[in-house]
Amino acid sequence: MALEKDIFSLSGPLHLTTVDWNNEHHCRSVAASLVNGVYVSERDRQENRKGPQSLAPPWWEFFHFQLLRQLMDNVDFSIFGAIYEFKPLASNCHLSVREAPRYVIAFRGTTIQPHSCIQEDLKLGFLFTVNELHGTSRFEFAMQTIKNMVVLSGALNIWLAGHSLGSAMAMLAGKNMAKTGVFLQAFLFNPPFLSDPIERIINDKKLKQNIRIAKSFITAGITVAVKGHQSEDTFVVLSEWVPCLFINPADDICSEYFDYFEHRKEMEEIGARRIGRLATQNSIGNLLFGKNDSEPLHLLPSANLTINLNPSQDLTRAHGIRQWWRPDLHLHCKLYQYRWK
Repeated sequence: MALEKDIFSLSGPLHLTTVDWNNEHHCRSVAASLVNGVYVSERDRQENRKGPQSLAPPWWEFFHFQLLRQLMDNVDFSIFGAIYEFKPLASNCHLSVREAPRYVIAFRGTTIQPHSCIQEDLKLGFLFTVNELHGTSRFEFAMQTIKNMVVLSGALNIWLAGHSLGSAMAMLAGKNMAKTGVFLQAFLFNPPFLSDPIERIINDKKLKQNIRIAKSFITAGITVAVKGHQSEDTFVVLSEWVPCLFINPADDICSEYFDYFEHRKEMEEIGARRIGRLATQNSIGNLLFGKNDSEPLHLLPSANLTINLNPSQDLTRAHGIRQWWRPDLHLHCKLYQYRWK
């Protein structure tokens, strides 16, 4: 969940001199830039750059946003998020502006630099791997901030955006809000996916598929044994929330999302839809250890999945935020809508 090393260049999507808020590519580029603004704000804080010396403001001012508030960790006082307010110029108030968000709440991922590694980031990264992110003070602060903004402005006026660990926080917050019937537009860049190590090291597609099918039958069996034939109430409620996930197949941190959603379709094709549905919303570890209050974050019923098919030279670029505002992306997009009937 590392930060791309050269994000501090002021070479964002300068081609977007006019943003069409009905264009999904424009919206993706703006959301990624606002997330990057949080990264650069934290770097400004570390290097004590203030006022005219700050490098962060162009990342939001270019798109006519104002920084409403920075979100700071109460342990290490690092800047991990920001609330941006859209303030378009009168000359730019064309028709598509009606589709623009009034506020964007953005979260950065882990900052890993030789001189700026934040221990609290690493701690949260570990807690994510054991499904304990929800109990951290940083997430609780972020969650309360989002709730307050929804009360203030309404769900239709708010976007969530995050990268890596920040996308995990935004996803968890979005799931929590969706369970209450509040569905926020979410742009989740390189969201981390927790998968079994064996799934990462097996390259044979057919073998991996067979292992997943066997695992689904085991998970479904344990689910019935532990929970009985309970209704799929949580997934049914969440199914109406369709976050936008942006993944790179060369990024092992997030690439498994594609197989996760495709596996559900494969289970339907072999006539095991009910088994696939039970397996896709439960975790063997949580079932066996009774951790029903901390479901694995990657268990999503629905998503609008966007895959970057451009070649990546290394993991740093494959996991980096700046790939998502490039104008020459070769993308594959697919909507996965959970069907519960």
